Amino acid sequence: MQTNRARAALIIVAALLFQLLAVSVPANACGCGAMVPRSQGQISVDDETSVLRWDGRTEQIVMRLAVHGSAHDAAWIMPVPHRATVKLGDVDLFTDLSVATAPEVRTRHYFWPRAGDWPFDGGAGDGAAATPSAAGSGVGVVGRERLGPFDVARLTATDPEALADWLHDNGFELPARLDRALRPYVDQGWEYVAVRLAPATADHLPMTGSLDPLHLTFASERPVYPMRLSRLARTEQHLNLYVLAAHRMEPRSAIGGAAPRMTFAGKVTNTYGPLAEFATGTPYLTAYTQDFPTPSTIDGDHELRRSAHDTAYRQVKYEDELLTVGPDIPVWLLTVLGAFAAVATTVILLVVRARRRRPVVPPAPVQAPPPLR
Repeated sequence: MQTNRARAALIIVAALLFQLLAVSVPANACGCGAMVPRSQGQISVDDETSVLRWDGRTEQIVMRLAVHGSAHDAAWIMPVPHRATVKLGDVDLFTDLSVATAPEVRTRHYFWPRAGDWPFDGGAGDGAAATPSAAGSGVGVVGRERLGPFDVARLTATDPEALADWLHDNGFELPARLDRALRPYVDQGWEYVAVRLAPATADHLPMTGSLDPLHLTFASERPVYPMRLSRLARTEQHLNLYVLAAHRMEPRSAIGGAAPRMTFAGKVTNTYGPLAEFATGTPYLTAYTQDFPTPSTIDGDHELRRSAHDTAYRQVKYEDELLTVGPDIPVWLLTVLGAFAAVATTVILLVVRARRRRPVVPPAPVQAPPPLR
């Protein structure tokens, strides 16, 4: 009896510990910096999609994060090499990019039927204003604005610990290790855009789905996409990066992740819409996707350079289709029936011919009976 009670107590304690761990699991980081919830709950970044435009002097980044979780609010930070302006981005820009870089669809026909093809199951298969900072704090507040659901602070810092403290004191809850991760940016004199998702009402829903895009603009001598803070993530990261420039661009290195995979390269052909407007003066579009299975290995930011050539590239997606005559008649079926008919006809002809060539054996002569004696 005591053994059963002890076992039940252990099960209850284990369940409570599991619930406690579920609440305290660290959230995903994104390429823009470490995103964590400010209140109880969890949040993870499912996908990070950004558009980087560089005209040789000025860089613009429009970024959109897809998140899910039980948290109601969260914060993250984006380092930038020079002072940035921030506004809400156009979500239709990403729709245009998705259409412009979609794979070319080609059809491959196959002869013999596969599982799911007619006539086995009767149908075809599936186709595939600035707030002053405290004197001597080491942090300068360039500006703080409310942009839609976002509370955005633009900051300078000469001390990574002071920057981490300011963020914490002003509602931007970020990982405890942030001050160490920020050190390289502080040493280079970079500035920062801190973003907090600020709910408009008390009965807001948990964050799920794609957040409104943010549009950052800043001076930059070279195109760079900040990624170093993603090393704070505890789960695998995924990046989709579109680059608009005068020529085809490529990352200088994998910065500790899997090799970046190019998914599109070519000039923008849109004549109207958000993409056509955004690409003015930077007509060449290059798209990359990259996975970071172990974020702690990320060792820098994505620096981009001009490729050796401007060769266009588009992915090809093949859709397999059963070869038919007209809309519904498979060629294989006609072939089999034709072959069967040919064989049957040949057999019939051979039989008829054999009968015609069979020799006619004359009947044996009838002998007269011997005479009677």
